[in-house]
Amino acid sequence: MRAQFHNQTQSKHRHSTIKHLVCIIVCFCLFVFFIQSSIFSGSRNPDLSNRLEVEILSQFQSNVQQCVAKRGLGLTAHIIDHCKLKLKYPEGTNSTWYNEQFKKKEPLEYDYDVCEAILLWEQYRNVTTVLTREYLDVRPDGWLDYAAKRIAQLGDKKCYNKSLCDELLSPILPAIPPFHPRQFERCAVVGNSGDLLLTEFGEEIDSHDAVIRDNEAPVNEKYAKYVGMKRTFRLGVRGTARNMINILKGAPEEVFIIKSVTHRDFNEMIKSIANPVYLFQGIVLRRGAKGTGMKSIELALSMCDIVDIYGFTVDPGYKEWTRYFSEPRKGHNPLQGRAYYQLLECLGVIRIHSPMRAQRREDWSNIPSRDAIKRAHTAAIRLKHSETGQVGNEGQFRNCKFWGEKSAAYNGPISGSSDMSEVRKNSNYSKWELMPFESLRKEAREYYQQMEGVSLYKVDGNKLDDLVCIRHTSKVAV
Repeated sequence: MRAQFHNQTQSKHRHSTIKHLVCIIVCFCLFVFFIQSSIFSGSRNPDLSNRLEVEILSQFQSNVQQCVAKRGLGLTAHIIDHCKLKLKYPEGTNSTWYNEQFKKKEPLEYDYDVCEAILLWEQYRNVTTVLTREYLDVRPDGWLDYAAKRIAQLGDKKCYNKSLCDELLSPILPAIPPFHPRQFERCAVVGNSGDLLLTEFGEEIDSHDAVIRDNEAPVNEKYAKYVGMKRTFRLGVRGTARNMINILKGAPEEVFIIKSVTHRDFNEMIKSIANPVYLFQGIVLRRGAKGTGMKSIELALSMCDIVDIYGFTVDPGYKEWTRYFSEPRKGHNPLQGRAYYQLLECLGVIRIHSPMRAQRREDWSNIPSRDAIKRAHTAAIRLKHSETGQVGNEGQFRNCKFWGEKSAAYNGPISGSSDMSEVRKNSNYSKWELMPFESLRKEAREYYQQMEGVSLYKVDGNKLDDLVCIRHTSKVAV
């Protein structure tokens, strides 16, 4: 009897122990599930998982807002979130621009994504903006598809005859990049606005390390006190070819860069001038301002630490689009352009010089510092990767879609063709294309080392991320 009672007691203890163990296991599983749920639910909430990035961008937005208030000459910035803001004109602004397509006057407020703008314009500081032979060689469709898009007189959508395409491009096609990021410290981009005649900026413009001008803008004693006399680069559209010989006369050192495509008129013009000529390697991205002036800023940013712009009609109160050297004519949307240029200034991309700004002592302290821009840029990258589900890959080559390599033995031809005229044979291409590495400014050489000898090119189209990247195995190939 006693033995039976003892066995029953042991059995009850075993059942009790098992129940305790089951309860512990269940509680532990619930605890693990709760922790995992908390982690995963947090990762789906960008405001929690990217709190630091959002804080950095929110602070940057606040600084942009203050900058616009101080420098915008009436414009105000209204923050929507850490990336988006709206630039507004004061009530009562005269909307003088009538949009024929939509049958209404232009709006007085514009929405911008500051995060996308930072990513775009910081990328331009690192890319090559001139078409080169190495780009066509490395890009998978470089010669067959892409080269054909840049030759108007080809008469075909593809370069089935590569030799012909090479011949048509050779006068303007350097083997490797002739210009380099951070090659100049200060650059002046001079637009063609009639506002230039209201202020004598000439001496100030000439004090820059390089000056970039647009299309057929004259440079002579008549306008010297307004626009200066220095001539380094000129960006021109296809319609300027026939007049460019006279425009470039007397300035063989001025580099002429064709904005879009080469064609017969350009080919004939090139034979008659000694100036170096290249083709702009730009892309079409939707933004808040258009025209050759915007492309000139892209070109300048790819070579210069500081970009000062003049003659872009960014002051309030104008009623018509004018050029300093000709009669008024219809031009680009002025209010939207003015808003976008003001945004770029408060993003630290450019510095605006205009008649109304010349009346006050310039203070650039409210423009973001390079350190502040870098922090915002890094935060924008991480936030974008988080939103798209990308992990890591935040290095300087994260956007390289196509890779290529050029060894020290790569010795492509200097731009030019076999049938060049005597004038053309004296062109100073070698100044840019055979520039010794040691002759570059210290900051440009340091940049080259930081980039591990890699040149970056944009891939055409509206994708911000796609780049062609080419590594040079020797600094001689810079």
